[in-house]
Amino acid sequence: MARAFAARAGSRGVTDDSPFRFEFRPGTVRYGTGCVRSLGEEVAALDADRVLVVSGQTVGTTDAVVDPVRAGLGERLVDVLAVTTPEKRVSTAAAVAERVRETEADALVAVGGGSSLDVTAVAAALLSTGTDGEAAVRAVLETGGVAVGESVPPIVAVPTTLAGADLTQVAGIGADPASVGEDGAVAHGGVSNPALMPSALFYDPELFRTTPDDVLLPSAMNGFDKAVETVYARTATPVTDATALRALRLLRAGLPALGRGDRSDATLRRAVVGTVLAQYGVSRPDAGTLSVLHAYGHALSRPYEFQQGGAHGLVAPAALSHLLDEVDARRRTLAEGLRAGAALAERGDGNADDGRDPDAVPARDINDDRDPATVVVEEVRAVRDGLGLDRRLRDVPGVERDHLPELARATVEDGVMGNAPAGYEPTPGAVERVLGSVW
Repeated sequence: MARAFAARAGSRGVTDDSPFRFEFRPGTVRYGTGCVRSLGEEVAALDADRVLVVSGQTVGTTDAVVDPVRAGLGERLVDVLAVTTPEKRVSTAAAVAERVRETEADALVAVGGGSSLDVTAVAAALLSTGTDGEAAVRAVLETGGVAVGESVPPIVAVPTTLAGADLTQVAGIGADPASVGEDGAVAHGGVSNPALMPSALFYDPELFRTTPDDVLLPSAMNGFDKAVETVYARTATPVTDATALRALRLLRAGLPALGRGDRSDATLRRAVVGTVLAQYGVSRPDAGTLSVLHAYGHALSRPYEFQQGGAHGLVAPAALSHLLDEVDARRRTLAEGLRAGAALAERGDGNADDGRDPDAVPARDINDDRDPATVVVEEVRAVRDGLGLDRRLRDVPGVERDHLPELARATVEDGVMGNAPAGYEPTPGAVERVLGSVW
């Protein structure tokens, strides 16, 4: 159904008279310094009394993160399980599900990055079907995912990175290294179901301040690219345009400042709120907007110890250049959103206490005589460089030049490539040339 809808709704792109259907079922979003201390209010609204917190080992042992979460949950907290890893193993999800059974928890709170939320969502899916760990591994190997039943325990998300992987009904998962395919590769899969959308999400700037640069900055590129892709995806709608373009403005202004070490309230507001907006409507029951850049990101990050956001930063300017050489990809709309952010960054002031919009930009400041495609590529490169991300594929541990043909095939075959703008049908050879250009 999702593929059929994508083809119908986006075959011509977004125009003034394009019909569209927008269905999005997000949880309650709370933003603000100290908002995580109100966790108990939202959990109570979910009729949950016993809550298991799930996180990675570093996040789960960082007092500046865990203490306010504990305070917010109060007596409802039954345990903090700090077990998730970037590999997102299905066995970890099974261990989380087993701990839920042991503690009789009736809700899950995922704290950290996308890996923690993905593992928590898969654990909730396993609980909904009563699937054990061994059966879950088989399901990932044989079907590429796990089933979702009718009774999914509520999930609350407390992100500490800017990947934009939280306002979603999709979760990625990997089989364990001991359970591999015939070629020796670890199987990767995923699950998508509206029941896995978090029921509440807490974006607390103080928690983002605790995240190390080598985690936070690459994650920000991942979130930024969601806004870029949402504009040109064939599943774009006027609703997602509104949120994605505002996100581009905030992130183009805020992320380079973040890369310079600026952790002021104004910069964090732009980075965090921009990331919330970037993912609004990205993951929907009948459509999604992840597209070309995420296909590259998946192909480059899965075989190596390489954050997906870092992969995005490395390849995004070259991939966009190829895309814009082939199709229009709504380049003028993208250029206007990015130029507004660049103008905002040049102004520098992110606070306004007199009632003015601190992110407003006069139309005259958005004008640019350059070709829109050039603006898009150069402004995305400015964000990548401002975040200080890698620029050469050869610098990624484990990547060899002769891997490029397989990486190109994986990119072309990635499922999200189906959301690419109409008319864009890259071949493995063309993608290999893009990868070669950043070698």
